[in-house]
Amino acid sequence: MPDTMFDIFVIGGGVNGCGIARDASGRGLHVGLAEMNDLASATSSASTKLFHGGLRYLEYYKFRLVREALIEREVLLRNMPHISWPMRFVLPLHKDMRPAWLIRLGLFMYDHLGGRKILPGTATLDLTKDEAGKPLKPFLKKAFEYSDCWVQDSRLVVLNAVDAQARGAEIMTRTKVIAAKRRGDHWEVELDTDGEYRMIRTRVLVNAAGPWVAQVVQETLKLDTREGVRLVRGSHIVIRKKFAHDRAYFFQGSDNRIIFAIPYEGEFTLIGTTDHDQGEDLSKPVCTEEEADYLRGFASEYFSEEINPEDIVWTYSGTRPLYDDHASSATEATRDYVLSLNEDGAPLLSVFGGKITTYRKLAEAALAKLDTHFKQATGPWTATAALPGGDFAHDGAPRLLAALKADYPFLTPETAQRLIRTYGTDAAIMLDGAKAATDLGEGFGAGLTETEVNWLCEHEFAATSEDILWRRTKLGLHFTPEQAKQLESWLDKQNRHENIKKVS
Repeated sequence: MPDTMFDIFVIGGGVNGCGIARDASGRGLHVGLAEMNDLASATSSASTKLFHGGLRYLEYYKFRLVREALIEREVLLRNMPHISWPMRFVLPLHKDMRPAWLIRLGLFMYDHLGGRKILPGTATLDLTKDEAGKPLKPFLKKAFEYSDCWVQDSRLVVLNAVDAQARGAEIMTRTKVIAAKRRGDHWEVELDTDGEYRMIRTRVLVNAAGPWVAQVVQETLKLDTREGVRLVRGSHIVIRKKFAHDRAYFFQGSDNRIIFAIPYEGEFTLIGTTDHDQGEDLSKPVCTEEEADYLRGFASEYFSEEINPEDIVWTYSGTRPLYDDHASSATEATRDYVLSLNEDGAPLLSVFGGKITTYRKLAEAALAKLDTHFKQATGPWTATAALPGGDFAHDGAPRLLAALKADYPFLTPETAQRLIRTYGTDAAIMLDGAKAATDLGEGFGAGLTETEVNWLCEHEFAATSEDILWRRTKLGLHFTPEQAKQLESWLDKQNRHENIKKVS
């Protein structure tokens, strides 16, 4: 027999699913969420790591989408100043690409569409004198510099789940929805957690399964639908640091596409992304040799030093589940979201598309669609609510870092900086009581200690070394294979692999 009745049950632990779960929990609703793998294990950890308005979308006249995203940049900066921060982007002017007047017009709109208050506006750079010109080819003389924001994408997802749970949600990782049926005014949902089966009931079912959204409707729920997703693969390459400054580059291509080259994890440069149709393949996407060559060649048109295959230290790829609007190319397919409400019995809300910048607005829109079903729920609240660890001023990270260094002088500068940029005010809670480095327990490498690993397992749903090294942090880039095996062995000995259903 079903053992629980939820108001809302969410399928999918990506940014949209966790965002909806958090928003609904904060309105006083009883919420459950099932993710078949780890949180943010698919698309939501494979982004270009940006909160941005989408400058290139202006060419496709997506003014509402751009405006909403531009407004959200500053909302999110205020609510998560530990895991997101402003970044300046250098857009070199290339004589064979879009004319300078057209780019400047676009940037004027970009500066003013969203009511910008925190971020500085566009400036003009002389690349023959500015440091940003040093790594570029000499023919590039001028650039525009504008603002967007960096975000730790997978941490964004996890912190939404953490906050949802703190507000009463039940978050179930490594739990697959294997069947769901309407029973009058509610759904019966069958769950499988590593061979343990459970049946729950829910008044509303939310399908936020990302690339699997259509598969869930057709195969798991056995419903007919004409709506579908266009699966577009976005691949990235990571190389050793290509430039010393902290600004990113926006490069235009002769194929009308753009790529970014972004400072990444201190020692690296992130370059991406591609846009290739994935077809119906739902397996884990990989950056193909062709895509890596494309990104290398694209960036080498601008950097004075050519990027060679051996310069690549890591690649990653994600499948973006865009709403299928039958656009002629993957690049032109809409990044806007579509919320489809099926009320032929107990409600089913399916989430198609979307982009990481507008995940919070998507969650608000989802709850607005369902408001007639939950008269007891309170209204929107997330616009001014900090994520866990983000309860400090949007420009307060330097002060927070100074305080952490003063209270815990045994931390290396690099580790202290990383802890603030990962946990914010929770860093001091995590370290509470430590008087020396030895108090933090075993060290696994790159500043990762037993204390931090325990925090991630007990508070952030982590269970494996992959969860910790590639999603909760990006320390995998700094770990040797031997260190990763040591961490996995320690987790096994501590029975942390059993901690996969929920965090208490």
